[in-house]
Amino acid sequence: MPTITHNKLVRDKIPEIISSVGKQAVTRILSDEEYLAELDRKLTEECTEYQADKSIEEMADVFEVPYAIAEARGYRGTGTGQSGKSRQARQVFRKSIPRKGC
Repeated sequence: MPTITHNKLVRDKIPEIISSVGKQAVTRILSDEEYLAELDRKLTEECTEYQADKSIEEMADVFEVPYAIAEARGYRGTGTGQSGKSRQARQVFRKSIPRKGC
């Protein structure tokens, strides 16, 4: 049976899923610094997949990564949630207004 090497951050239950079909997942626990670097790579990967696919599933994957980054950086509770009040204060992208010039 050929070995498939991914060398990327995977969801927590992926090794269990791999084991459940009789294969072996080789994993290790990353240092905090490595974990943050891998989360940054994962954000880029998920954004790229969303740009190619435009599916709701890919969009959901994109949304999950910033929460993991915030938690890994110690931002818990308030500040990581997207309350309507905080989103309104930051003026999120609802009006489709492009910026022209610099």
